[in-house]
Amino acid sequence: MYTYAWYHWLTFFYVYCFFGWIFESTYVSLKQRHFVNRGFLRLPMLPLYGTGAVMMLWVSLPVRNSLIAVYFSGVIGATVLEYITGWAMERLFKVRYWDYSNQKFNLHGYICLTSSIAWGFLTIFMTEVIHPPIAKAVLEIKPHTEWGFLITTTILFGYDTFQSTKEALDLARALESITKLRAELEDMQVQIALLRAETVQEIHRIKENVRDSVVESAELHYENINLKKEEFEARIQELSKQLNEKRDILKTRIGKRTPAILRRNPGAISRRFASALKELRSTLENL
Repeated sequence: MYTYAWYHWLTFFYVYCFFGWIFESTYVSLKQRHFVNRGFLRLPMLPLYGTGAVMMLWVSLPVRNSLIAVYFSGVIGATVLEYITGWAMERLFKVRYWDYSNQKFNLHGYICLTSSIAWGFLTIFMTEVIHPPIAKAVLEIKPHTEWGFLITTTILFGYDTFQSTKEALDLARALESITKLRAELEDMQVQIALLRAETVQEIHRIKENVRDSVVESAELHYENINLKKEEFEARIQELSKQLNEKRDILKTRIGKRTPAILRRNPGAISRRFASALKELRSTLENL
C-alpha cells in the first residue's frame, strides 16, 4: 500500500468521508426518527471519518501481518485523533460536537473506553474487508477521470469547509453574545428590584419625618416625598426601558442566529454556554 500515489490517498479520504456520512446520518436519522444531514459540513461528507480511515491505514501498515498489532495501532491512533479533534473544535467553536461524558471510563468527554475498543475492531474491518475492494476500484479508475473527480470535489470541499467554519464561528459568537445579554438582563432586573425597595424605604423615612415635624413644615416634607417618588419612578422607568430593549435585542439575536449546523448536530453541547445553546435549540424547534 506504500505504493499509492498521493492523489490516491486523497481519493480514499473523500470516499471514506462519504461512507462516514452515510453511517452517521443513517444512525442519527433512525434515532431521531427523521432525516438528519449529519456532520460539520453541508456536503455528504464527514472529515473525521475520512481522516480516521486514512490514519488507520497508515498506522496499521508497519504491523499489517499481525491482527493484534493492527487492532492496537487502530485503538491508539484513532483515540488520539478523536481526542485532539474534539479538544480543538471545542476550543475554537465553543461547542462540543460529540460528548462521551455519560460513558464510563471517558477522558474529558472527548474519548471513552468503549469508543476506543470499537476503533480497534473497525481498523481490522477496514484493513481486511472494506479497503481492499475500494483500493482495487480506485486504482482501476482512469487518471483523467480521477483527477476530474479530485479537482471538483476539492473545490466543493474547500468552499464548504470555509462556509461551515464561518457558520460555526458565528454560532460561537452568538452563544457568547446571548450569554452576555442574559447576564445584563439579570443585572438590570436586580437593579430594578433594589430600586423599588429603596423607593419604599425612602418614602417611609420621609413620612416618619413628617410625623415628627411641626405642622408648618409638613407641606415641605410631602413635597419632598412627591419629588423623591417621581425621581425613583423615573429611574425605574428608564431601567425598565433599557431592560425591554435588551430583551428585544436578545430575541432578535436568537431568531437570527439559528445556524443549520445545530440541525446537523443534534447532540452538540456547550458546557460554558449551555443556557444560550438551549435557547437557540428552542428557537429552532419553533421555526
